[in-house]
Amino acid sequence: MKALKTFGLIMVLALALAMGAGCAKKNEEVAAGTAADSSMAAINAAAEQITNGIVYFDFNKYDIKAEYRTVLQQKAELMKQYPSIRVRIEGNCDARGTQEYNLALGERRARAAYDYMVRLGVPADQLEMISFGKERPAVMGSGEKVWAQNRRDEFNVIAR
Repeated sequence: MKALKTFGLIMVLALALAMGAGCAKKNEEVAAGTAADSSMAAINAAAEQITNGIVYFDFNKYDIKAEYRTVLQQKAELMKQYPSIRVRIEGNCDARGTQEYNLALGERRARAAYDYMVRLGVPADQLEMISFGKERPAVMGSGEKVWAQNRRDEFNVIAR
């Protein structure tokens, strides 16, 4: 009888330990899932900040104006913090000029932002460039106010 009680007690203890271990594993899985969700939320927030903030250019120019250097610095810091994020810099022009000229100018604008961000420490493999020339206007119409909004670099997150 005593052996049966001892065996029963051992079984109860073994069952309790097994249940506790199962709960611990489940708690670890929940914690890991919560951490992954939190990390993805941070990456998504960074991606949104990178996408926001357009860099505008003067007519027929591709140099980064002082007021947009801070914008690019913020994007660069986020990209260095989240190396899984990849960004395509899209150079755009206003409607004036030939298609060929504007494609070349859009490329120089995208290259200017690309080079600046690489100098700030963003790995080159996190960035790519494309020129849309005058093919993707942000605003339709003519006149300096419209044209000024179309001379820009936009930043699209292509991988997180």
